[in-house]
Amino acid sequence: MRYAAIALAAFGAIMLYLLAVATGNASKLAEYYWWVFGLNSLLLLGLLGVVGRQLLRLRQRVKGRVFGAKLTQRLVMMFAVVALVPGLLVFTISAQFLTRSIESWFDVRVESALDRGLELGKGALNYVLEDVGRKSRVVLDDIDGLPGSMLPSRLERLREQLGLRELAIFNKSGQLLNFASNNAHQLPQAPARDTLRGLKLRQGSKSIENEAGGLTLKVLLPYRTLDGDWRVLQVVQAAPQSIARDAEQIETARAEYHQLLLSRDGLKTFYMLTLALACLLALTSALAFALFLSERLSAPLSELAAGTRAVAQGDFSKRHPVYRRDELGMLTTLFNRMTQQLEEARQTANQNQRALESGKLYLESILANLSAGVIALDESWQLRAANTSAGRILGVDFAELVAYPVKQWSTQVPALIPLVDTMLQHGENKLEEEWQTQLDYVTGQGARSLLVRGARLPERSGSGYVVVFDDITELGRAQRDAAWGEVAKRLAHEIRNPLTPIQLSAERLAMKLTAKLEAADADMLKRSTDTIIKQVAALKNMVDAFRDYARAPRIKLSELDLNQVVREVATLYESNPAVKIELEDRPLMIMGDAALLRQVLHNLMQNAQDAVLDVDIPMIHISSRQEGRNATVCVQDNGSGFPAELLPRAFEPYVTSKPKGTGLGLAVVKKIAEEHHGQVILGNGEQQGARILLTLPLLEA
Repeated sequence: MRYAAIALAAFGAIMLYLLAVATGNASKLAEYYWWVFGLNSLLLLGLLGVVGRQLLRLRQRVKGRVFGAKLTQRLVMMFAVVALVPGLLVFTISAQFLTRSIESWFDVRVESALDRGLELGKGALNYVLEDVGRKSRVVLDDIDGLPGSMLPSRLERLREQLGLRELAIFNKSGQLLNFASNNAHQLPQAPARDTLRGLKLRQGSKSIENEAGGLTLKVLLPYRTLDGDWRVLQVVQAAPQSIARDAEQIETARAEYHQLLLSRDGLKTFYMLTLALACLLALTSALAFALFLSERLSAPLSELAAGTRAVAQGDFSKRHPVYRRDELGMLTTLFNRMTQQLEEARQTANQNQRALESGKLYLESILANLSAGVIALDESWQLRAANTSAGRILGVDFAELVAYPVKQWSTQVPALIPLVDTMLQHGENKLEEEWQTQLDYVTGQGARSLLVRGARLPERSGSGYVVVFDDITELGRAQRDAAWGEVAKRLAHEIRNPLTPIQLSAERLAMKLTAKLEAADADMLKRSTDTIIKQVAALKNMVDAFRDYARAPRIKLSELDLNQVVREVATLYESNPAVKIELEDRPLMIMGDAALLRQVLHNLMQNAQDAVLDVDIPMIHISSRQEGRNATVCVQDNGSGFPAELLPRAFEPYVTSKPKGTGLGLAVVKKIAEEHHGQVILGNGEQQGARILLTLPLLEA
């Protein structure tokens, strides 16, 4: 917008020049004065609009507290005062000078001189006209009574003698009868009829007429012929050139003077309007230049202010071009240097921060992927950090414990009492830098065996403590499984060897002695040998269970439908009305050993049947469904369920709630499930009974 104001101001200077040129009457542009005046007026309005908009915008910026706006306003006011005061002074002086100059044009002596000059010219012309009148009388006396045939020659002779331009005779109606002229090719012009009717006998008329060739002196004399007819003698003589020219110039000057005299007030208004328009254009242009220069002077400061605000907000990328070599240019250069140094410092700080964050993320990644739980505490036993494994092993959300010291953890989570006591016991002993212990920890998922190690951090690393603990529950279970496997292998070997001879000996005794004994003794012998044979069979079953537990199952994987395996096993229990089957509608294709999976399902179904023997309304529910990428078989009953103290150790050998159970069934089930890359989850139902989930991976489509 400011460039538009500058362009209008420059155009205004050109229009002012044209207006000054058009003001002079001798100028070729004088006839276009009002057009130029109108264009200047429109230009003034446009310039006022642009300047007004700039001033309104400046006022809004001042109200909005834009940096540099007040400085721009002050500069504009200073420039405006510098332009307005001299401009108004020049306008006042020019107006006074113009008024006095115009008044000096209209002097009484000038008007009197013009009137006297005009009278003098008229007197000279009248003298010549009287001379023409006398010559007309001479001609009339000469031709009076002369026959008509002699008139042409006499008129020509008289014209030449008297030095007249034209002699002509007209009748009363204005018809040309005779004439003599220095231009024989041009007929004399007849007088007007009104003029002819106004003539009286021997009383003519005299006139000075302005024709194309100059001033003409004309005399009309009426007379009567011998026949009594009316005739009019017209005598024409050209006025002397010098007298005619001087008279015309004096008349023209007098007319112009009287015109100026009549338009004196209008002339004053005319020149005052021109002067006012010129002054307004000049002042408005000066104001436009003032706005332009003010904004140009304050623009670098505004840019520096914007850059300073950006720096305050953390943006150090601002660089301002340097167009000047003055103090503002030096200030801009220093600002650019400062922002560059700040940017370099921030980049260095960011690099260091990224390095620290990278190291921190690397350490956090290591801690997050550690299977062991890690807890970091400060010197006041306030939690600083804990990895994911710590919360998973302990079953605690450490985000809820950040605001509490270790001593208050036990009030928030009572299960942490053993761990808190152990940490405080060893940690408060300043002589003990490192310590290690094993403790049992009970979570919602059962009892856990933890190996806990602690250490005091050196002061150079920041005072505090680090506690690391591992869940060795599975390790202990694996060790026990290995030990029980070795025991089962030895028992199976030691027990199987005498069982067959015992069974054969009992059968031989029954066969040899039954016929030789009395009926009562024979019956007793039969019962005894049957008991021996049944117990031997039971021992063989136990030995087979030992053998199955001790040796790894020989798995033969193939594609099969888990639903089909469940149907085959469930068919064997169809006679039991308590059994209800609910399978997934679509096939659940897995890689598995059908025989081993049948063994697993038989074991689970048999356990469920044994659990509901003492229930009035027994219920066994077997179902299958797809859960993501896994197939799940659920066997649930409404028996007494798993005892709470037994549930964490249910998969261990010889752990059972059955009076005659071996405790090897679930252990074998767990082994087979793990060989299929699956798992078995034990639990109790929401109301009553046991709930066992067998989860196996589905084949990928």
